[in-house]
Amino acid sequence: MFIKLALRNVRRSAKDYLVYFVTMTVVVALMFAFNSLLFSRDIQELLQEAGIMIAMLGLATFFIVIIIAWLINYVMRFILEKRSREFGIYLLLGMENRQIAHLYMRENMFLGAAAFLTGLVFGMLAQQILMAVLYSMILMEYRLNVEINRQCVIMTALCYAGCYLLALLRCKRKLKKMNINGLMNAERQNEEVRESHEEMKQWLLPLSVVFLALFGVWLFCWKAWDSIIILAFLVGLILVIYLFYTGLSAWIICYVRHEGKAVYSGQNLFLLRQFASKIKTMRFTMGTLTALFVVAFLGCSIAMMFNFYQDHMLAQKMPFDVQLHSRYVENDFAAELAAIEKTVPVEEVYPYYIYTNGTNQMNLWLYTHLRAFGDLYRNEDGSPDLSSIVHEGMNTYCKYDTYMGLSDYNHLRGMLGYDAVSLADQNYAIHMKDRVFRETGDFSDQLFIEGTDGQLACAGYYTEPFSQDGQNGGDYVIVVPDAQIAQMQPYYAELVVDIAGKAPDHLKAEIDAASEAARNSLALGSHHTRTLDIGGNSCCGSDMIMVWGFDNLVRDNVVKEMKCMLLSLIFPLIYIGLVFLCVALTVLSIQQLSDSAKYQFRYNVLKQIGMDSREVAGLVWKQLALFYLCPALFAVVISGIIAGYVGGNFNFYSGTKTPSWLYFGISFLLFFGVYSIYFAVTYIGFLRNLEAGR
Repeated sequence: MFIKLALRNVRRSAKDYLVYFVTMTVVVALMFAFNSLLFSRDIQELLQEAGIMIAMLGLATFFIVIIIAWLINYVMRFILEKRSREFGIYLLLGMENRQIAHLYMRENMFLGAAAFLTGLVFGMLAQQILMAVLYSMILMEYRLNVEINRQCVIMTALCYAGCYLLALLRCKRKLKKMNINGLMNAERQNEEVRESHEEMKQWLLPLSVVFLALFGVWLFCWKAWDSIIILAFLVGLILVIYLFYTGLSAWIICYVRHEGKAVYSGQNLFLLRQFASKIKTMRFTMGTLTALFVVAFLGCSIAMMFNFYQDHMLAQKMPFDVQLHSRYVENDFAAELAAIEKTVPVEEVYPYYIYTNGTNQMNLWLYTHLRAFGDLYRNEDGSPDLSSIVHEGMNTYCKYDTYMGLSDYNHLRGMLGYDAVSLADQNYAIHMKDRVFRETGDFSDQLFIEGTDGQLACAGYYTEPFSQDGQNGGDYVIVVPDAQIAQMQPYYAELVVDIAGKAPDHLKAEIDAASEAARNSLALGSHHTRTLDIGGNSCCGSDMIMVWGFDNLVRDNVVKEMKCMLLSLIFPLIYIGLVFLCVALTVLSIQQLSDSAKYQFRYNVLKQIGMDSREVAGLVWKQLALFYLCPALFAVVISGIIAGYVGGNFNFYSGTKTPSWLYFGISFLLFFGVYSIYFAVTYIGFLRNLEAGR
């Protein structure tokens, strides 16, 4: 009998809380799809950085499990309160608390099992979509391959079952302690709205708005960020979110009491009273939902930043097919070149040197003026702190300024399809990363580049992609006529190779193996004293998002590896954002659909006093829009401010030119697409419940 009763209640619950069932199905599908990346043999073989992705997805799963556990617990408590009278009647009929608790647990286990099995089916589809997206992002072809890993299924089941069991045990304890009176009045107590000190509480609304504005100013103006400051900022922001809803409900109540101008316009009185009472009883939940929306928006925005970076910047960082670097100028790269020619057809090979004249004024200027370094390498009077530069800054720039001869420079420009550059005998040019030049502008008046016959004059700057992460200088290289370079000393050796077609995946490994023995021989030999006397000829530039500091660069191989590393961040952020969004929207939908039965009487009264069905539908739309948009729009304001700050800094440090608002704009459109689906389902369900109660 209890099993039949449980099954009947499950069917009824699935109908009443369809949004919850669908959300749990989607969560299981996403969890299974992303967990499959942790155990996929193809991914582990394909990605050398699979360990990074596994760690990031594992961390994302941890936070998602916490949120899902909160959702399940919230929905179970909510359903328990809505069905409290039903359980009270069961007690009147002679059932024991223990039996009711077992019945309720059995119902939820049936419902959870159905959502889990359905989610696994859709999870297999989501897995194929996810794998196809991953392969396309790393520029590889994906063939359909359904892989059901036992460990993946077990992990998904354990995470899901753990969330469910914790919530069930908590509800079971609550049911065992309740009596008939408590059950019969539980729903009524939940509907009670106590108004006290509203005149004082309403000031929390403008106060929270002021504090939010101050947090925005603090975010953009404060420079000395550390862990304590960040923690204080986050705690203050969370307090503002929760105080906002306390102040909002009190402000609306006071506005109605004082008969504001808009109160008696149209159906505003009805809407304001409904909205105020709902916000007051759910202010903590609304604050939590706002926090979830903020995390979802920010997660997706940051994922978009890294996605734009991998699409637009990675290839620019390595414009040559193959580039080899050696700090030993005696290195002729014979072994490496033989490995390349053995593996792939070669179209052009060009060896050259980067030179130095023993000065470092360019390096000192960058160390003391770039925003990335702040005051790290400056004394109190603004002069360069040479001690800090020597001990801490050598990895960014070489010990001495880096120079290149004009003929080498033009040959490399020709290989990349750039126009040749002309320089007079007493001129020089600077080739610099576009990111750095956009910050510095023209500062040649502060440089004194000495030539063989006196000071050289700057003939201009060039900012095309030119492999400047330690190859053709770090961030910059000074280009001088060949007559000037003849008086300088070779600093380190470079070799660029133009290959036919796409590089095979193992080409970099072949080059690394060939170069290891050759470079060890140079390090132990007796013909490298010139290089060692100069010293400090290794650098990586000032990029902070991603730097590849290896000597051997094969663009196709390295770009693929970099994309894989970035995907280790992009995928977990999208994963968290989608789940958090669905969780928050589910809570909003369940609240409104469950309350639709309670609103039947109120809307029937409105119809009796003259409102037609179209006007009622419009009023329902306004009521749901207020309830849905309030936490979402508040989250948009908060996350928009933070995303603007993060996006601006991301562009500054990465060199991307994408407007910072675009990152957030794409996230906004993506998530409000999902938002609209939930809203439409809730709206249709609400109207259907009203019609059913006539």
